[in-house]
Amino acid sequence: MSRRTVLKTSAAVGVAAAIPGVPYVRWSTHDRERTEYQESAQRLNDPAKWHNWSGVESATPEAITVPENEAELADLLANGGGKIRPVGTGHSFTGLVPTNGKIVDLAKFAGLVETDPEQMTARIWAGTRLRRGAGLLAEKGLGLHNLPDIDVQTFAGSFSTATHGTGANLPAIHDHVIGMRLVTPSGDVRDLTATNDPDLFAAAKVSLGALGIITQYTLQLRENYNLNRKLYIRPMADIFDGAEEKFSAHRHYEFFYGPSSPLGLEVVHDEYQGEPYGLTETEDSNELLDALEGIRNHLGWFPWLRRQTVNALFPQGEMEDVGDQYWRMLTSSRPFKFNEMEYHLPAEDGIKAAREIAVILDSNPNNFYPMEVRKIAEDDAWLSPFNGGPRVSIAVHAAHTESYAHFFKDIEPVFQKYGGRPHWGKLHSLTATDLKALYPRFDDFIALRQELDPTGRMLNPHLSALFEDQTS
Repeated sequence: MSRRTVLKTSAAVGVAAAIPGVPYVRWSTHDRERTEYQESAQRLNDPAKWHNWSGVESATPEAITVPENEAELADLLANGGGKIRPVGTGHSFTGLVPTNGKIVDLAKFAGLVETDPEQMTARIWAGTRLRRGAGLLAEKGLGLHNLPDIDVQTFAGSFSTATHGTGANLPAIHDHVIGMRLVTPSGDVRDLTATNDPDLFAAAKVSLGALGIITQYTLQLRENYNLNRKLYIRPMADIFDGAEEKFSAHRHYEFFYGPSSPLGLEVVHDEYQGEPYGLTETEDSNELLDALEGIRNHLGWFPWLRRQTVNALFPQGEMEDVGDQYWRMLTSSRPFKFNEMEYHLPAEDGIKAAREIAVILDSNPNNFYPMEVRKIAEDDAWLSPFNGGPRVSIAVHAAHTESYAHFFKDIEPVFQKYGGRPHWGKLHSLTATDLKALYPRFDDFIALRQELDPTGRMLNPHLSALFEDQTS
């Protein structure tokens, strides 16, 4: 969202630098680094350890294994012994991967297996990264129905955690899986569809890597297509008031709220016919986030002036109108690292909850990272947060160097009050007891998982706690 803005950090810093006074000096020199961050930074430089993208999770595994093919992977599962956890690109913030056993990287399971343009289907290796896979499909004239924000995630990592994009009539991307190949903990290779094994198929679409390791997906696609993207900066009160109508009016709609700001950002995508236009930049920048952080650093001590500065510096109205193939519009890299909590709330409560969380974010002047609000249609995967009805997704973030304790203390209780379900790859504190109350098929998933993996080889401490399994 920052790539196309016109703000510069220097503008905020220039205003702040003219402000004298002890309160400003105290605030601007305040150390906001979280106490455990330095330890994380040291771990990231240790080649013997695995770490996730933000550095909040790490592990010292027995080995990081990169199988050459499915036969080698099956042999590893059947005869390798010990704990095994699959890994994609490490964009989850929860402890899905860490283990002192083996971490299995599917980096060599990448690319297209085959396509069927007439049926608009394709088989793709599970370790393929989203942007690469979407580009390969586009060359065949095929397109995915939706994509999430971050383009480097693998298909397996995205599907297994119920990663999603936005669109009131568009389900999360795992809903377009019509088949998969699962290597079970015993080394059996099973081809799954909704017809030949409906329960295991519904469980495996969002499995957290707890049922085995998926090597291939068969996807139901559509023709490749173009999206127009428009960005607007508007008063936040107007955004909240109009969000429900815009969710319905556009193929993709989302908005961002900057803490202690009277303004917000809307992102709208709709299909169009024609040639690409307007998109000239090829890399993301941190321009908007740098500006928000700069205003926080220099003006957080004076909330009124902080709001006035945003009003004075930020342009309003339409900021961008560009168009290209959908996969170039919906996803991007994230050069600014962060930690994140995201919950999916019943659609009727989503905007109400977002308003409450905005007030909470405003109450802590250290906050500057925007809140993101999206809407997703329902699907039937057992552990999909969107099982049983559409949901509004609300995500809060903190720079990876800074504290996120307020996620749990102040914001998660609001999510829980409204019956929110956490994103499986984002920070949360829910227990098995909590999850059983939220997911009608949660006990069924546990029973199926234990049947496939009675000794808990696919578990680690995080998953053992979620599934009340003591074999880890």
